[in-house]
Amino acid sequence: MSQPRKLHIKSYGCQMNVYDAQRMVDTLAPEGFVETACVDDADLVILNTCHIREKASEKVYSELGRLRIAKDEAARQGRRMKLVVAGCVAQAEGNEIIRRAPVVDIVVGPQSYHHLPQLLARATTHGRALETEFPVDDKFGFLAPPSRQAIRARGVSSFVTVQEGCDKFCTFCVVPYTRGAEVSRPVAKIVDDVRRLADNGVREITLIGQNVNAYHGEGPDGRPWPLGALLGRLAEIPGIVRLRYSTSHPRDVDDTLIAAHRDLQALMPFVHLPVQSGSDRILRAMNRKHTSQDYRRVIDRFRDARQDIAFSSDFIVGFPGETEEDFAATLALVAQIGYAGAYSFTYSPRPGTPAADMRETLSATEMDERLVRLQELIDSQQSAFNKAAIGTTVDVLFERPARNPGQIVGRTAYLQPAHVFAPPGIIGQVLPVAIESLERYSLLGTLADPPLRPALSAPLPMTPFQTDVGA
Repeated sequence: MSQPRKLHIKSYGCQMNVYDAQRMVDTLAPEGFVETACVDDADLVILNTCHIREKASEKVYSELGRLRIAKDEAARQGRRMKLVVAGCVAQAEGNEIIRRAPVVDIVVGPQSYHHLPQLLARATTHGRALETEFPVDDKFGFLAPPSRQAIRARGVSSFVTVQEGCDKFCTFCVVPYTRGAEVSRPVAKIVDDVRRLADNGVREITLIGQNVNAYHGEGPDGRPWPLGALLGRLAEIPGIVRLRYSTSHPRDVDDTLIAAHRDLQALMPFVHLPVQSGSDRILRAMNRKHTSQDYRRVIDRFRDARQDIAFSSDFIVGFPGETEEDFAATLALVAQIGYAGAYSFTYSPRPGTPAADMRETLSATEMDERLVRLQELIDSQQSAFNKAAIGTTVDVLFERPARNPGQIVGRTAYLQPAHVFAPPGIIGQVLPVAIESLERYSLLGTLADPPLRPALSAPLPMTPFQTDVGA
């Protein structure tokens, strides 16, 4: 029996990339590949890249320089290591990567991961391989596993891709150019994936897409289903106790999604809803297609439907043309909404986007100063929100052993880590926890009996979920 080949994947950026990495592992498993955490032992190394962050391509080339050394060392040991650049940088700069980095064997865009076995064979027999087309009819081909065993649970929580691409064309964003137009998976295929995950012990599903609430996949009735209807169908699957979704655009919040938050017990009362700026002038320059008042009305609709709902958001500071008055409007919006957390960044241009041709009016020092002011406000809101959990009892989905011996860690409805001393048998269960103290962003408490739970009239603390990309 031949020895398994070792696969190392390094992912950058958003939740979609984390999910894509898992799918690449599943796609390559039938080819004899097993994961390794050590790049030096790998027979195949994949850089799963993200084009959202500043100087993304330069970071890729820097990493490839380090990998060239590892590849040369593998050759001296008689092993042929192959290097793959995947993801959004591959999609945007495929030919340039082939030209500039001879060490790379394969360049593959996000729509073609299911072709990795064929690309590996092509690279072995014919040299280097490049595939960065947008095969819309086959865009989700890599999400169709050959057997029920192809979907493997990696804990009690899992991502499921339901939508890819974006049609909004915000002037600062590369997603429409690297992920293509909005395409949604059929409801039946998503239901099948979630059933398989539930059968393998998954209890929490996060539906992901570049603009997930623009979902319009074909339903069993042959008509397009909105995200709210899809969530309602998934809530019926035995074993699934929690549902989430990310990331949303304010323009695509429809009545079915609001109703889902009102009616579905499994849908967690948390919404990550990027606004980017509180200034209408800047929102127009960003081509966000909503005003600050539009955004406030959407927040109000959610809160009218469910009082305990919480929000996080994304902000860009220092967009070209931003004045102090524009920035003050952002601070005012944050103060009015009251976020449980948010991601905020100084503006940096992305090549190929309309904003890259706009004249920047702020220095790096001015941008950093505004960012500090915004983050101080957000941090103060999050701190107060977190402290409000002490003395309450919250439901926690337990996920794994914690670092401290004897402790098990899970997450609240708002994704805040919660630690208790308990046996490992509680992993995979949702249990009430009496919160006693707060350590940084983590809640510390003890298991509580359900009859002891007080009624809650306000949202509980959370730590913003991990994503780098805002819709």
